[in-house]
Amino acid sequence: MDMFAAETRFSQPHAKAVAHLAPSVWRRANRMLVRKAICEFAHERLLVPYKTGAAGGNRDTYVLRSPDEAFEYRFHARRMMLDHLSIDPLSIEKRRNGRQIDLDALSFIIEFKDVLGIRDGMLPVYLDEISSILYGTAYKETLRPHRVRELAAADFQSIETGMTEGHPSFVANNGRLGFDTLDYTVYAPEAADPLQIVWIAVLRERATYSGISSLPWDRLVAEEIEPETLMLYEARLLKEGVEPSDYYFMPVHPWQWFNRISMSFAPEIAQRRIVYLGLSRDKYQPQQSIRTFFNASEPSKRYVKMALSILNMGFMLARGLSPEDMRTTPEINEWLHNLLAGDPCLQSVGFSLICEVATLSYSNAYYEQALGTETPHNHVLAALWRESPVNLLRPGERLMTMASLLHVDPQGDAMAVELIRRSGLSAEEWIRRYLRAYLTPILHCFYAYDIIFMPHGENIILVMNGDTPARVIMKDLAEEMRILNTGDSLPPVVRRNCATLADDVRMDGIFTDVFDCFFRHLAAILDERDELAEEDFWGLVGECVAEYQATQPNLSEKFARFDLFSAEFPRNCINRLQLRDNQQLLDPNDPDKGFAYAGTLENPLARVGTGRYGRSAIGRGVRAVGGFAWRFVPL
Repeated sequence: MDMFAAETRFSQPHAKAVAHLAPSVWRRANRMLVRKAICEFAHERLLVPYKTGAAGGNRDTYVLRSPDEAFEYRFHARRMMLDHLSIDPLSIEKRRNGRQIDLDALSFIIEFKDVLGIRDGMLPVYLDEISSILYGTAYKETLRPHRVRELAAADFQSIETGMTEGHPSFVANNGRLGFDTLDYTVYAPEAADPLQIVWIAVLRERATYSGISSLPWDRLVAEEIEPETLMLYEARLLKEGVEPSDYYFMPVHPWQWFNRISMSFAPEIAQRRIVYLGLSRDKYQPQQSIRTFFNASEPSKRYVKMALSILNMGFMLARGLSPEDMRTTPEINEWLHNLLAGDPCLQSVGFSLICEVATLSYSNAYYEQALGTETPHNHVLAALWRESPVNLLRPGERLMTMASLLHVDPQGDAMAVELIRRSGLSAEEWIRRYLRAYLTPILHCFYAYDIIFMPHGENIILVMNGDTPARVIMKDLAEEMRILNTGDSLPPVVRRNCATLADDVRMDGIFTDVFDCFFRHLAAILDERDELAEEDFWGLVGECVAEYQATQPNLSEKFARFDLFSAEFPRNCINRLQLRDNQQLLDPNDPDKGFAYAGTLENPLARVGTGRYGRSAIGRGVRAVGGFAWRFVPL
């Protein structure tokens, strides 16, 4: 074998890591990310493109100049409701001294870094995130091009792994810093195939198990680990000279085992407080939320959510799981399920929850002694079990993530449009059914129970009857659900999730997280493809709100106080939070840091109808209740 042949043979895995980084694919990835950056940063009033004239059709020509005026971006766009720029990506041109040059997302961030407010010390990490996003975009387009026509007919997990965009409003939305290029192909949901997870034994005196009242530890283990594997694990503990009954069995993300646990917890392992048991028999599929895995071998078994210490969307180490949160999560879920299960309005639209029914966390004695119980270093070894939505299906139904409604493939085809056309319904009727399934329960939980969820696309599972939404399933409950009152009449454990907000920010969970961070994008996708005019979409939203309110006359005072038809609402800028600190998006000790406003947005519902109830809410503010400082930001 000559030297060249030998080098080719042994370098194949290394070459594969960058095989998708072709110039044409890279140019498209940059074009789409520059488009998103202009759109979202302009939406948050960080950048100010100005209109120079008509571009033909219903679009205008816009120009955006870098602060030093060395670079000029020209593009065609239409300004839509909620101050959204619908930009034609093919129209974007970058010029320097009149000469056109290639679009470059990293250069774009550098050119505008001062306007965006990115500190010099933070800039390298933010640039790394942008590079990682471009890398992933090129991979998804080249090696797994998820075409809408195939995806619309696919099964639950194929659709889950087919999502390519990440959060629709965050520019740096799926960097996953910490994964290397081999990790990416194994653990990133859009790249990974089902895999085995690690199981360890942790000493009970250093660990905490919590479960709902009907799920003691022995039952959970019996339902999640097959008997022969349990016998094998117990035999391994006996071989190590320890008593199996002194230990809990814990699933660990394989990346976390190799990169954190095996070294940071080496003293615990050496002293047999932690014992490696082996790989799972079942195979699990990584989900969009990165640290949550679906049991691909036995879909009726529970999801497993495991700590993962990577930087993703403004959180470093917060991708772990807090021991304090883990202790209270099952009880909060059980309380919430019991509260909502019998509600007639929620039952009428088929709304349901998949609960986080059990948790297990382990505290490192050394970090706890040095840094206290709530140090992020004690968030890195924990697991959570969540019910599977598969068990809620009825004959003829199928599941898909609501994030899929915003999916657009490399050819520009949109999943929402494809589903509407496959359904045989008009776009108006399809959206009407979707809103009844999704928006109605969000409204009712807010008005009837003072409860808001984190109802973004990844947290909602659509139950489809054929190609039409029939109902929704909500997940990520205890960590991201909030109760907007003092909690005086609630069980003590639930009060951790209470927050008192001033009236005009109390509705952020609907105005920001539903209207601005999801409906804004869905309306634009439908309008741009001539499937449903934006005005008609928002008219259907107003119709859904009015129909819901008509069924709940007992809540009329709340409808008036928290008026969804108000003329405007605060422009809550989530990218500004990330640009301010991309390693700790939220500071639990400083609630005011959880808000970043830039004036107001005109409420689309104010155009389509005044509503039955008037606006009376004024003021702004936030304070912590029960020791929990909170800001509602989609993740």
